[in-house]
Amino acid sequence: MKRPVVGIIGNSYIIDGGYEVQATGESNISAVAKVCDALPLSVPSLPNYVSVDELIETFDGFVFTGARPNVHPEEYGEQVTEAHGDFDRNRDGLTLPLIRKCVKLGVPILGICRGFQEFNVAFGGTLYPEIRDLPGRMNHRMPPDGTQDEKFAHRHDVTIEEGSVFESVFDNRVVLTNSLHGQGIKDAGERIIIDGYAPDGTPEALSVKDAMGFALAVQWHPEWRADEDHISHQLFSAFGKALRG
Repeated sequence: MKRPVVGIIGNSYIIDGGYEVQATGESNISAVAKVCDALPLSVPSLPNYVSVDELIETFDGFVFTGARPNVHPEEYGEQVTEAHGDFDRNRDGLTLPLIRKCVKLGVPILGICRGFQEFNVAFGGTLYPEIRDLPGRMNHRMPPDGTQDEKFAHRHDVTIEEGSVFESVFDNRVVLTNSLHGQGIKDAGERIIIDGYAPDGTPEALSVKDAMGFALAVQWHPEWRADEDHISHQLFSAFGKALRG
């Protein structure tokens, strides 16, 4: 039987001091292939070469991955500051309209970290440039030292709201997650429902109100060891099921 085809949103990198590439992490590829039992293909975040309509026609669903560059604050009506970090305007130009079109047509989409923030901005929401600078908030950023397994290790619980769509995804309303982000949701977009929170009140799970299909996003990184981690496996399994209708 033919596997569903999943577009994994790529990111821009410079290698060897000047060679430009588009790539995605192998953990995203592995999660889609192993847990969703789908065919993973990288999508270049270059709107001059790929159009939203072409992508919709080609793929059965999309994963909006994490990335070091942040959504440009002009996309949500704010001025650039040093705290906003680096940007990737090409990715902004592709992902925000692609998210809106997928929701409109019912194409399954899963957002991860930056993808979580893109969901919010796509529907008019805003972002804090640096969560750890807010009173009472913890440092959600990646630990600076250690192995990759240590950096992606579980850091805090996320409590899922009672009655949210995530109750049908996870078998527990309190899930243990990793944490590797600096920015986070400030004001939720018009159609964004916050479905889960970290202990310090930071939004960590969301869904799109009245979406025709699977449209969920999380602020953590479930793609890491998704075939081994119980919570991550449940999320990607639900996405895989949605790909098959």
